[in-house]
Amino acid sequence: MATPNYGYEKRQRELAKKKKKEDKAREKAQRKLMPSSDGLAPGDPETDVASLEHDPPTIPLLPTKNG
Repeated sequence: MATPNYGYEKRQRELAKKKKKEDKAREKAQRKLMPSSDGLAPGDPETDVASLEHDPPTIPLLPTKNG
């Protein structure tokens, strides 16, 4: 029976990690070159201006001294 080649497996993990890091850096640079409109993501209910116009934020009721 063949023995596991741990060095090869480790190298593959390192290469995958390096590729992921490079992809992330590339995406970050791309976002920096072409920023979206004021950082709002389209369709995101928390940041989408259209959804804020239709669903106004709820204001929690504060307790009063008499109530």
